[in-house]
Amino acid sequence: MARKFLVSRIALAVALSSGLTVALAPPAMAAKKEKEKAPVADFSDAFRKAAAPIEKAMTDATSKMPAGAGPAEYPAVKAQIDAALGGDGKAAFEAAVPTATTPDDKHALGSMMRNYGILGQDMAFKQRGTVLMLESGKLAADSVGPMNYDAGVTAYQLKDYVGSAKYLKASKDAGYRDPNGQLDLILADAYKRSGNADAVLQMAKDDVAAAQARGVAPSEASLRNLLQQTYAAKQLGPSVEYAAMLGQYYPNTWNIAISVVGELAALPREQDIDLMRLKYLANAMTEKRDYFLYLEDVDPRAYPGEALKIINDGLAKGKLTATEIAADKTNTSARVGADKATLPSTANDAMKANATVGVVTGAGDVFLSYDDPAKAETFYAKALGMPGVDTAKVALRLGMTQVLQGKYADAETSFAKVTGPRVVVAKMWSAYVKGKTAPAAAN
Repeated sequence: MARKFLVSRIALAVALSSGLTVALAPPAMAAKKEKEKAPVADFSDAFRKAAAPIEKAMTDATSKMPAGAGPAEYPAVKAQIDAALGGDGKAAFEAAVPTATTPDDKHALGSMMRNYGILGQDMAFKQRGTVLMLESGKLAADSVGPMNYDAGVTAYQLKDYVGSAKYLKASKDAGYRDPNGQLDLILADAYKRSGNADAVLQMAKDDVAAAQARGVAPSEASLRNLLQQTYAAKQLGPSVEYAAMLGQYYPNTWNIAISVVGELAALPREQDIDLMRLKYLANAMTEKRDYFLYLEDVDPRAYPGEALKIINDGLAKGKLTATEIAADKTNTSARVGADKATLPSTANDAMKANATVGVVTGAGDVFLSYDDPAKAETFYAKALGMPGVDTAKVALRLGMTQVLQGKYADAETSFAKVTGPRVVVAKMWSAYVKGKTAPAAAN
């Protein structure tokens, strides 16, 4: 089960490759000159002397680049810069590094190093320039997030996962949202690869809390991360909470959400059947084992009509084969006719004034199994006020019949009355209702 939650390496590769779109910017020193009203830059004399030939070489070479120039043209431009700097451009940059002592020095040198790294397709050198620009403190406010994101992605590609997490977290804190929405994905993986499992968990918790505070859906990735962690730790309570949210906000995940809860809760058959009924309702029965588990829970001898429905559904969807289920289908089909014939007398007995709570509850169970939620609701509602009633069971199934009729507000009221072990299933049904009635706005 846990394997279902792991980050997709393909998705991550796409995220990384799409996050490296970079453009050459004018050398920072030149850019300063173009802004007539910009504050006077505080360049040190030593830096001006070391950087002047670098800036000239960079400007002369890049100004001749044709519009739309890309990686194919970069080698020639880099060669021109190298020639202008005595044949070894990188050495000229290295010589200038110790002279960059003021924030403006560092920002300007970082910008040129970054561009030179791009031209030379030297990721590590480009990263040094980017980091120098970040450390200068001179970036415009709207550039802090994107630049930290670029540094984080580059560090990840350089396998500097600690550094990657540092810059990506700074980008996230600056409110940056990358165009492909992959920042959280890469950040979480950087934390994992650097052995910081606690940070992964805290990041997911913070994201979920922040989304809930804004009244929007928490990210699916965050919910999956939290569910994976609590599932691995065998923590039933938190797993139910996160599984319920996952199913509520992302209906295509009900199979995972219900499977995790079912496995951890290890419910007795008489309770697990209500969880499987939700799985069927949510169209989340995607595996052969789902059908066999449901059939084991429902017991064709007790509820043949419901068992036959599940058998036929499994056959229709290709999850069961006629050969493997032939004997069960034959036996179950033979029971349905006789069982249905008893429904009128079952209803009459349950409506009698002296009917016991067991008879009334049993009638609700039978009509629920035959997909007659309105009649089942009548009996459960009657049983709920009777002495000796199993309130948790009856309130849960009363709520289920109301969900099946679209009476969602009534269902929520019923689910709120459930206590004890059945709360696990009630929370999952309640989440299904919330997903139908009040889906959160997109994150």
